[in-house]
Amino acid sequence: MKPIRWRDQSSVPSERRVLRKNLRVLHQLEIMAVNIYQYQIGTERTDLQRELIEAMQVEMRHTQDFQVALFEYGLKPSPTRWAYWLMGWFLGVFSRIRGIRAVLRMGIWVESKAVDHYTEILAACDWEPDLRAVIEHNQNDEYHHIELWQKFLQAME
Repeated sequence: MKPIRWRDQSSVPSERRVLRKNLRVLHQLEIMAVNIYQYQIGTERTDLQRELIEAMQVEMRHTQDFQVALFEYGLKPSPTRWAYWLMGWFLGVFSRIRGIRAVLRMGIWVESKAVDHYTEILAACDWEPDLRAVIEHNQNDEYHHIELWQKFLQAME
């Protein structure tokens, strides 16, 4: 566990807005990802179910990373984050109802979108080096999830 520290906010209002917006986006999208996996998990004791649980756990860590960073900057999570929770619930339940292929395709689609968002967000700000490392690490986790879901999908065909 990393130590909590106060992070400096830029004195330039436009930079503060970009930082706040991007941290909130990362936090909200990770909330959505947690719920997608949470509601895709079934009661079967299979490798896929175990990997879905592990993916949910990873996304929970990402959510925590960005929530802590928000507070370190003296910011609050977005008041509309509940909408991302709800969207994650919907996508998770909908894909679960449609079956294992839909669960895997949803995972690939969502994680691909996450990788794109991470790339844009990394370029949008001059991140502090340790926070940049966290963001890059989390992006690599998303790449890993894409590869994993693609392997499961290929094994089904």
